[in-house]
Amino acid sequence: MFIFILFLSSNSISDENNIKHYSGDEGILSLMYHRFNENKYPSTNIRMNVFKEQMEIIKNSDYSFSNPKNFVESFSSPKTNKEILITIDDGFLSFYLEAWPFLKQNKIPFILFVSTEPVGKNGYMTWEQIKEVGAEEFTIIGHHSHSHGYLIDKDDNFFISDIEKANEIFLKNLGYIPNLFSYPFGEYSKFMRDYISQYFDFAFGQHSGVIDLNKDKFELPRFPINENYGKLKRFNSIINSFPLEYEQLLPLEKKLSLENNPPNFQVKFFSEQSNLNNINCYSNELDIWERSNTALNDNTLTINFRGPFVPRRGRINCSLNDNGKWRWFGVQFPIKKN
Repeated sequence: MFIFILFLSSNSISDENNIKHYSGDEGILSLMYHRFNENKYPSTNIRMNVFKEQMEIIKNSDYSFSNPKNFVESFSSPKTNKEILITIDDGFLSFYLEAWPFLKQNKIPFILFVSTEPVGKNGYMTWEQIKEVGAEEFTIIGHHSHSHGYLIDKDDNFFISDIEKANEIFLKNLGYIPNLFSYPFGEYSKFMRDYISQYFDFAFGQHSGVIDLNKDKFELPRFPINENYGKLKRFNSIINSFPLEYEQLLPLEKKLSLENNPPNFQVKFFSEQSNLNNINCYSNELDIWERSNTALNDNTLTINFRGPFVPRRGRINCSLNDNGKWRWFGVQFPIKKN
């Protein structure tokens, strides 16, 4: 009980992890992939010919690939030129067989987020394959829990035990515990976020947006890329997005229930930011995507929702045309079924 109370009290200042001044950071845009050439899973798959074209687009752009080995030390420095960070979730065997040879040959840096429970099972990489990938100078192995279940539906003790189980397995098989975390399904509560902040350097979700030094280190955005959302026209649009910085985003609790759905949503921007009146937001409350009813007063954006969000996830995406430069941030709310 004492340890639990100490944990909660230590997180009362857990939000003090960002610089919180307008930086003009060009940002790090993170892309998330899962399966490769597994065409029967279009929601998590990308065809290799499309993936290669996407990597070629990045190579030929004004942006550079972000080496995750430099991510921790460079996070708090404003980027003068945008970087693209490649992330791969789950450790599917198709990644190793299809994408890994290409990435290795071209030395394209990336993070491979691994859940420990399925390692070595049918359709997943083995520990030897994971160690092979992690041995390169341009790769990092990340932590993706043990079970990769809907952990947000479990109680807090189950979540802690799942992370601790994965830690033991990582130590046994890799000799270390990865310092970067990815929430399964991008879902997390404030308790989960605060717990992860005590043991990891950064954590990634699955809400869209571009990372800047003011983003919460344990709620970092990524753009999901798959067959449905990986068409080259959309891909070009995504990689040409830039950070939409803000000083604070509320609510801190992203997990919604009857008591807080719809949420009291507000975003406080910096006084130095321009063109804030150009912000447009879209949200899917009532399970219908529509333009949000927004208001902007004293550099603070609020949304008057049409009704509650519907399980399993609520989303808000906001964009700003800043003199021809498109800025973007998104939010995901996991919703408890009643």
